[in-house]
Amino acid sequence: MEELADESINIVVTSPPYPMVEMWDDIFAMQNKAIACNIADNPSVSFDLMHGILNNIWMECYRVLSEGGFLCINIGDATRTVNGNFQLFNNHAKISQFCRSLGFTELPCVIWRKQTNAPNKFMGSGMLPCGAYVTLEHEWILIFRKGEKRTYKTSEAKLGRMKSSFFWEERNVWFSDVWEVKGTKQNLQKLNTRERSAAYPFEIPFRLINMFSQKGDIVLDPFLGTGTTMQAAILTGRNSCGYDIDANFETIIREGIESLDIDLCNSSIKKRFDAHKQFVEEREISGKKVKYFNNTLNYKVMTKQETEIELNYLTSITRKESGEYVVELEDHSDLSAMPFKENLFATTK
Repeated sequence: MEELADESINIVVTSPPYPMVEMWDDIFAMQNKAIACNIADNPSVSFDLMHGILNNIWMECYRVLSEGGFLCINIGDATRTVNGNFQLFNNHAKISQFCRSLGFTELPCVIWRKQTNAPNKFMGSGMLPCGAYVTLEHEWILIFRKGEKRTYKTSEAKLGRMKSSFFWEERNVWFSDVWEVKGTKQNLQKLNTRERSAAYPFEIPFRLINMFSQKGDIVLDPFLGTGTTMQAAILTGRNSCGYDIDANFETIIREGIESLDIDLCNSSIKKRFDAHKQFVEEREISGKKVKYFNNTLNYKVMTKQETEIELNYLTSITRKESGEYVVELEDHSDLSAMPFKENLFATTK
């Protein structure tokens, strides 16, 4: 990532290969042959070497992040049987320890409980005691900040922050320490693109980018994979860049961006607003008040911090000769009048 200047990135959102998960062994071994040599007889050595590779990336993330910027890492722990011995490899703790040593401030993390495993799935000896193992059905979203909190000294900066605010009811879900998010990809493409195993769902980077950055910020994903983080950045009005060791993914990433359906993207933005309207309506029906009004959205909001929220819809995504993409966003005053195709939100009978 040497092309990136120091302190040029506002937030890193990523999901790296998981050390000691067998499907990633070859990728790690390609970078250090000692990993393959030790994995059978000295797994702890391979475990440390794998994290040594990841540590190089976390060091670069610290360099390129601006003061007050965030590093958000989705990582799963690993279980593996080596020489007949079943054991846990604690990836999240290893990363946490190293990032703290770099100078990051570690913040409360999120446990992502994946809704994909069958309820009767287990490891070990079934119903017999002293031989079964707890099934890992969660992953970790580690959250770190570089330096002190981001400051907003001018009125323009403060307004820009407020325009990027989230709704009160979104905060109550997003800032919970347990997320129940299905491990599936949100379909925003006209065409189906090949998806790498263990890629996180769109909802994960979408939440994190909204929570820890603001419109116009730069999002980095150093393990870009199929480009899910970049797609989430597009829908949230952020700039983005990313890297992946596998050059074959460039085609997949570009197909994913270029096949984004503008109407479907804008539909997801409108659904967010519709969910807010439903929340307000249900709250008022129950006899509770909603005190504030957002003139841009032309609708009620719960707090003063929400009165400047702007939800911008996409108008175009254009590829430049340099290979970069330019995303055009348009402001609007009333989401009920968004310029979609007439039948976009029609109910299918």
